[in-house]
Amino acid sequence: MVLVEISDSAESKSSMICVDNLRGVSEFSLDFLKDRVKVRASCHGLLCCSSIPDKGVYYVCNPMTREFKLLPKSRERPVTRFYPDGEATLVGLACDLSRNKFNVVLAGHHRTFGHRPDGTFICLIFDSDSNKWRKFVSFQDDNFTHMNKNQVVFVNGALHWLTGSCSYILALDLDYEFWRKISLPDEVSYGTGNRVYLLEFGGSLSLIQISDAWMKIWVMKDYERELWHMVDRVSLRCIRGLVPGIFPITQTGEYVLLASHKQVLVYHRRSRLWKEMYSVKNGATLPLWFSAHAFRSTIFPCD
Repeated sequence: MVLVEISDSAESKSSMICVDNLRGVSEFSLDFLKDRVKVRASCHGLLCCSSIPDKGVYYVCNPMTREFKLLPKSRERPVTRFYPDGEATLVGLACDLSRNKFNVVLAGHHRTFGHRPDGTFICLIFDSDSNKWRKFVSFQDDNFTHMNKNQVVFVNGALHWLTGSCSYILALDLDYEFWRKISLPDEVSYGTGNRVYLLEFGGSLSLIQISDAWMKIWVMKDYERELWHMVDRVSLRCIRGLVPGIFPITQTGEYVLLASHKQVLVYHRRSRLWKEMYSVKNGATLPLWFSAHAFRSTIFPCD
């Protein structure tokens, strides 16, 4: 499934929909939070949301059960530019089904007032077992695009983000609290018409490369040895006009769901057919891919 926020330019408000390959399109609400929020991350049926009016306020919720947890403030002092705040560079949610716990990660560069970031990367990790934040500091000089930030993947006990340069994957090991760099497949090239995206596939890391004519899909078969295998190669000829603005959001062994500026499409892997699942009828201010997140229904508790 895909969660998409629809921004209505005429009424200056937004609503949410859920697009499911089997059930179609349905309305989706987070009104039980009693706050205006922005979805920042999704994992195993839980969502991490940040408050729009109150910077630094975060919720973890299960939209299916309407349960939620207001996270304790990550620090005592008010939001400043010295810490990752409500607009932290990276926001990740990790739900460990085997241990019935979750972590929220806020990470960003340290920046003294009036200066550019000095490479110091501050990472705050919330642990649902202890109900507390912990902090560690490292050095990172990576940048991330909007889609890189949205497409965070939790597998093998770590959160993963594709860097803005698409030169490698940055992974945060949550048990041992260290950052690791993971190589991309040798065949993957970025630039000159190629775009690369990080997704999850059956509990493994997956990369999707989109060029003018092809969508190539890799899955990591061996995490420790960083071995990738190409599992699919899809012709984009029949949706050629949409290719420059199309973004993969989620996938299974049966389909890939993608979002463009005003449409949500599904590609059926067995039949190799494309289908439009949703189309914006009014003048949305933001493209659908800008606020689209992978989602699955679950009864995972968040309290």
